[in-house]
Amino acid sequence: MKKVELLAPAGDLDKLKTAIDYGADAVYMAGPDYGLRTASKNFTLDDMKEAVEYAHSRGKKIYITMNILAHNDDLEGIEEYIQSLIDINVDALIVSDPGIYSIIRSINQDIEVHMSTQASVTNFRTVKYWMDQGIKRIVLARELSLKEIQDIKKNIPDSELECFVHGAMCMSYSGRCLLSNYMTGRDANRGDCAQACRWKYRLVEEKRPGEYFPIEEDEKGTFIFNSKDLCMIEHLDKLIAAGIDSLKIEGRVKSQYYVATVVRSYRIAIDKYYNNEFDEQTAKRLLEEIKKVSYRDFTTGFFEKKPDENDQLYESSSYIRKYDFVGLLLDYDEESKIATFEQRNRVFEGDEVEIFGPEDGFITTKIEKMYDEKMNEIEVANKAQQIFKIKIDQKLQPNSMMRKKSDN
Repeated sequence: MKKVELLAPAGDLDKLKTAIDYGADAVYMAGPDYGLRTASKNFTLDDMKEAVEYAHSRGKKIYITMNILAHNDDLEGIEEYIQSLIDINVDALIVSDPGIYSIIRSINQDIEVHMSTQASVTNFRTVKYWMDQGIKRIVLARELSLKEIQDIKKNIPDSELECFVHGAMCMSYSGRCLLSNYMTGRDANRGDCAQACRWKYRLVEEKRPGEYFPIEEDEKGTFIFNSKDLCMIEHLDKLIAAGIDSLKIEGRVKSQYYVATVVRSYRIAIDKYYNNEFDEQTAKRLLEEIKKVSYRDFTTGFFEKKPDENDQLYESSSYIRKYDFVGLLLDYDEESKIATFEQRNRVFEGDEVEIFGPEDGFITTKIEKMYDEKMNEIEVANKAQQIFKIKIDQKLQPNSMMRKKSDN
């Protein structure tokens, strides 16, 4: 049986390696242009070449996003860029603009191309149309229910379907938003969204300028466009049963810790599903793991019903943060039992911490003593990327991370 693909985001090379180490089957990312996420670092051509080599040596895939809605000046130099991606052997290109797709096919007939969610594909006829044009995979619009996805698969059994199953939701149809353009001049459809939907809004009456009325009965105003985050970890079995071929996690601008935690949780869930071990208890446990990274309250989006007022956040656009990422494991010496970490947030001697790696489970321990890189005893690691060491008897998995409950 072919397993569903777990597709992870990466905003830079460190995050890409983390995604693969923590269980992603494929990673999507962008070069310096065309990729709809100017807020992430993105990849140089040399970075992308290294990413492809890292992924392919581990049997994983790399997809490059080119899914902007292009204007004329965006097309300058695009042929050379596409050829450079083909030359480094990326596995697929993700597009939404038919013009960009036509350029790709004028250069190469064989490179795999996926149609982006930005194309707003919502029915089986459109799926069939794009497949007839040579598109390999359709990233379905977020606005589809599980029933609609099942119907697409039933009508087009050989279709390859990808869906977003976790992460931030856009209040506009498949991300086609003009709020950012209107309010800041930053084009969301060319990768520069200002997240205007997360701002606080009040009502002003035309003849009473300067008088601001709350839209809801809350003196702080209201976040009328502010969606909850998507999370389908508890419904993984339904996603697979619907015929989805690739489960996609949003978050190219999120942290390395976010990538590790969320990818790991979905990897464990998928593996347990195929081992007939995925149940309600497992789903709830993995949901609690996901809640150890910053998140907004969760929703199932359009999968089970049309979203209503319960799927919006009216009080705040802030993230909930229960845990801090405090250290990245650099080395574990089995003989001395000394673990060497690189600091990410402040951590003290006496703190109770959790250490987790790519495999299921985590270790809870109290830091009895902490040392600097020269093995001098210290009380706190409070400098950015400071090297610190602790003694721990349990063998740690490579690329493990340390977290602790937030002081907030």
